[in-house]
Amino acid sequence: QVTTAGMERLKAAIVDALNRLAAPSGILWRNDSPVREQEELPLYVETAAGTVPDRVFVEEGGCRFEVSPATGQKTGWFFDQAANRDRMAPYVAGKRVLDVCSYVGAWGVRAAAAGAASVTCVDASEPALEQAAANAEFNGFGNRLDTLKGDAFQVLRQMRDAGERVDVVLLDPPAFIKRKKDLKEGTLAYRRLNQAALQVLDDDGVLITSSCSYHMGRDLLVATTQQAARRSGRFARILEFGQQGPDHPVHPAITETAYLKTLIVAVDPAELHPRV
Repeated sequence: QVTTAGMERLKAAIVDALNRLAAPSGILWRNDSPVREQEELPLYVETAAGTVPDRVFVEEGGCRFEVSPATGQKTGWFFDQAANRDRMAPYVAGKRVLDVCSYVGAWGVRAAAAGAASVTCVDASEPALEQAAANAEFNGFGNRLDTLKGDAFQVLRQMRDAGERVDVVLLDPPAFIKRKKDLKEGTLAYRRLNQAALQVLDDDGVLITSSCSYHMGRDLLVATTQQAARRSGRFARILEFGQQGPDHPVHPAITETAYLKTLIVAVDPAELHPRV
């Protein structure tokens, strides 16, 4: 997937390099991101070389996932979160887990593999949830993973009003801040989503929250999560920081490459931490 005019001019060189280095059976261009329109580039999906099947399997953390390269989100799988899903594993054994914005179940299935007592995947896409359920079955966890279709904010609000509680909430939403001018509204959306998640967490719960918005730096995500906790009558303790994996390297001269942030947050009742 290329998103700039400069990289578009290097397509032939990219295909040549991939063929020489990896000798793939097929190469697919997923150049259908709307961001390309900012540089007046056409949107298209096409096979660049060889044969690309409708479905492929990827492996992560000892699990296998079926994804669609041509029709899935982005390029079909979010490899950049793999290391953060590794970090999640110690926090979910025996727990009730809610995977919000689950897509095809990468977080949820891996939570089940790490011993979660139950997992509910929430997403607005029915096809994504169907694939999440299928991926759970592929890995032998179909009896511990359920799906729930709906808008993330609405589902969390309904759970709160019904008094439902879970032990771990996983938040991996799409980018709410795609451009600098979206910073104010996007930051509010992150705060609202984290606050809604905290309202369905049981005492001593764990929130694992991510942002793939470059314009929301780590410090801003921390401040936004802290604000959400205070508005929920909770106290947040950050246990771990995460970022994209080493296969998505951060270039020291290109700050935009440091786009992914993940926080693992322990949540306590506010009364355990009275103000001094």
